[in-house]
Amino acid sequence: MEFDQPKAIGSFLVLLVALLGGTFSSPMPTNISMMVSVGLIVFGVLTFYIGVRHGEFRATR
Repeated sequence: MEFDQPKAIGSFLVLLVALLGGTFSSPMPTNISMMVSVGLIVFGVLTFYIGVRHGEFRATR
């Protein structure tokens, strides 16, 4: 399966929504849930960016 930009972003958003839904439905206080959510978003975006760059590097070699 080849991933183009819309498929990759769509799958990333589906996973992120599932993670955030689980975080907010857990029995944690709201302020802790918000802190965890920000960390999940930052980590997810950073990991996605590194993965895309690594894929581009591998494709050109």
